[in-house]
Amino acid sequence: MNHVLAIDIGGTKLAAALVDASGSVLRTATRPTPGQEVMAALRGLIKEVTGGGPGPGAVGIGCAGPLDLAAGTVSPVNMPSWRGFPLRDEVRDLTGLPTVLAGDAQCMALGEYWLGAGRRSPALLGIVVSTGIGGGLVIDGTPLLGTTGNAGHVGHMSVDPYGERCECGGRGCVERYASGPNMARWALDNGWTPGHASGAAETRDAETGDAEVRDGEVRDGEVAADARTLARDAAAGDAVAVAAFERGARALAGMIASTAAAVEVTTAVVGGGVAQAGPVLFGPLEAALDDVGGLGFVRAVEVRPTTLGVRAGLAGAARLAWDYSRSAS
Repeated sequence: MNHVLAIDIGGTKLAAALVDASGSVLRTATRPTPGQEVMAALRGLIKEVTGGGPGPGAVGIGCAGPLDLAAGTVSPVNMPSWRGFPLRDEVRDLTGLPTVLAGDAQCMALGEYWLGAGRRSPALLGIVVSTGIGGGLVIDGTPLLGTTGNAGHVGHMSVDPYGERCECGGRGCVERYASGPNMARWALDNGWTPGHASGAAETRDAETGDAEVRDGEVRDGEVAADARTLARDAAAGDAVAVAAFERGARALAGMIASTAAAVEVTTAVVGGGVAQAGPVLFGPLEAALDDVGGLGFVRAVEVRPTTLGVRAGLAGAARLAWDYSRSAS
């Protein structure tokens, strides 16, 4: 076997690649995730990547969750057409290959451990900070998947038991404070004018003057009031934008410290769209972790930005397939 097929499935993008045992990519392709007929799009993507060359020997899939590892089913929050969808069996039947499934953020963590910022870390926490917040743990080179496959849902750890009610039904979840849309929402509620500090054109909704929410993105008229605009304004010195990132970073720090206290994490790798904010996020995150972490081994956690970026999920799915094929042989 020279290659495995890696698949990364999210609410906005489907990606696939043929990957060798060293992590080198032979072929790769992406497609937007359709609202319906997701499996039809995935079939076309698999055919595009695997056609006209050496066939893979196994398949690794990283998919947004929640999922049921025993049943091989997925119910991604941002993909309403898939509820209890038998993804593993569908792909296995399509390809005729051994197929293994894990969460997308778990694959991100495994990819960073294999090829990225978490190489050789004995206990790695991978965190995806984007529209939502996901995570995965890799302990001694092995992904910690949990009984149902949902271990690593760090975005729904509570950092404030008296805090805001989260969309998941819990209270004080990290995601409610540190995801891109929630940081933008808080900033708007506290007087942020999107684009003002960074020089972007400012307009508001002509009829209501209010912010809107569209496709998971808060919008203020024609200026997108999202994490990207918030980061630009924070970098330009907007006080409310800076405060929004500090608030989000403190929630992330509380989660990292709690996870480190539980499983002695040594490295935390942060990826996702919000991580592209750079020092605007990582500066206050390191300061907050130094403040909230008490025990020495908690304070010693190294926080690093992703080095693989959007490729981390595919890398992790490939490593998952390689490990699975070796254990089955």
